[in-house]
Amino acid sequence: MILYTIGFAKKSAKQFFELIRNNDIDILLDIRLNNRSQLAGFTKCDDIAYFLPNICQCSYKYCPEYAPTKDILDDFKNKKIAWGEYSEKYTSLMESRNNYHAFVDEYAKYSNVCLLCSEPAHENCHRRLLAEMIARKNSDIGIIHL
Repeated sequence: MILYTIGFAKKSAKQFFELIRNNDIDILLDIRLNNRSQLAGFTKCDDIAYFLPNICQCSYKYCPEYAPTKDILDDFKNKKIAWGEYSEKYTSLMESRNNYHAFVDEYAKYSNVCLLCSEPAHENCHRRLLAEMIARKNSDIGIIHL
């Protein structure tokens, strides 16, 4: 399995959907806390759930269990905590939820799985942290950031 990550911010709809289509993404997992965001209209929950299968032949699933809590996210956005502390809190949250361990079993039928978030770059985004956590538990998973 290849585990892709993508952020939609600073991408046009054309860029976004071409990246999904050109990388043969089978399923896109929306790991945002709020999938009704107005940041990019094409990624609102109902719209993206319609566009992905029709434009890219890609499934869509909203997975809030992989999102940070509102408190953790707000503290980071409001600069109450730095990236290092955010990273630690998110990682601890995922460990406590203990749901990423079964990720590969749940999505084994897919070759190309993509984690969606809003951040344009993966370096300071929870999608990278989650992808790395999953890959550490499953050595046969490769990660590609789109």
